[in-house]
Amino acid sequence: MSVTDALLAYTLAATLLTLTPGLDTALILRTATVEGGRKAFHAALGIDAGCFIWGALVAFGLGALLAVSEFAYTLLKYCGAAYLFWLGIQLLLRPRQQFSLNQGEANSSNNWFLRGMLGNVLNPKMGIFYVSFLPQFIPTGHSPIGWTFLLVTIHVLIGTLWSLTLITATRYASGVLKKPAVVKWMDRTTGCLFLLFAAKLAMSRR
Repeated sequence: MSVTDALLAYTLAATLLTLTPGLDTALILRTATVEGGRKAFHAALGIDAGCFIWGALVAFGLGALLAVSEFAYTLLKYCGAAYLFWLGIQLLLRPRQQFSLNQGEANSSNNWFLRGMLGNVLNPKMGIFYVSFLPQFIPTGHSPIGWTFLLVTIHVLIGTLWSLTLITATRYASGVLKKPAVVKWMDRTTGCLFLLFAAKLAMSRR
C-alpha cells in the first residue's frame, strides 16, 4: 500500500466511523444544546485529548497490553462503564430546568474537557480499535510511531470538524432547544443514552 493509498483509505474509514452516532456525538449534542457551544467545544477538545492519549499508548506499544491481557481489558472496561453510569445517573436524576451561563458556570467549563477526555480514555474499545485498526494503514518501511501519531491526528481533525458541525447546527434551533421542558428532556434522554452505553460497554467482549 502506497503512502497516498494508505492516507486516502484511512481518511475515508475514519470519516465513516466518526459519523456513526455514539457516545461522543451524544455528549457534544447535549452539551451544545444545554450548556452552549463553548462548553461543547471544550468537551470536543477533551475527546481529542483522549484520542492522543490512546495514540501515544499504542505508538509506544503499551496499548497492545489490552489486546493480550484479559485482566487489563476487563479492569478498564468496568472503570469506563462505571464512569458512564455516573454521568448518566447525574443527568437522569438531576436534569437542568433551564439554560443559564453565569460566572460560576463559566469558571467550571474545564469539567467538560475532563468529561470528554475521561469518557474516551476509560473506553478500552478505543484502545482495541487503535491497536487493531491503525497498523493496517502504516505503509511498509515507515516509522510506526510517526505514522501512528499522523493517523491519530487525522482522526482528531475529522472528529473536531464533525463536532463543530454539530455545535453549529444546534444554534439554528437554540430558541426551541433551550426551553425548560426541552432542556430537561435533553438531559434525561442523554442520561438514558449514557446508561445504555455503560451497559453495552460492561457486557462487551473482545
